[in-house]
Amino acid sequence: MANNSNNSNDKMSREEAGRKGGNKTSREHNKDFYQDIGQKGGEKTAKEHDQEFYQEIGEKGGKKTAREHDKEFFEEIGEKGGKKTAREHDKEFYQEIGQKGGEQTSKNQDKEFYEEIGKKGGKKSGNN
Repeated sequence: MANNSNNSNDKMSREEAGRKGGNKTSREHNKDFYQDIGQKGGEKTAKEHDQEFYQEIGEKGGKKTAREHDKEFFEEIGEKGGKKTAREHDKEFYQEIGQKGGEQTSKNQDKEFYEEIGKKGGKKSGNN
C-alpha cells in the first residue's frame, strides 16, 4: 500500500484509495452501467454548456492530437473511419451528404471559387 509522506499511521493515500475504489467499481459493474453514467454525464454537460464551450474543447483536443501524432496516424484513422462508414451506410447516405455538402458550399462560395476548382480539375484530367 502506497503511503503519502504527509500521511502518518499507515493511512492510505488519496491516490491509492481512488485506485482501489476504481478497481472495485470496475469489477462490480458492466458495460451498460458505464454507458448509462456516460449518457447522463453527457446530457448534463450539454445542458450546462453552449456551442462555444464545445468549439473550445474541440479545438484544444485537436491541437493536442496534432502535436502528438504524425501523418501516418491520421492516414490510418481516416482509412479505418472511411471503411467503417462504407460498411454501415448505403448509396443513399452518400447521395444525401453529398447534396448537403454541395448546398453548403454553394452558399459559402462565389463564382471565382468554382472557376478555380474547374481549372484544377481540367488540369488533372488533362494529365491522365
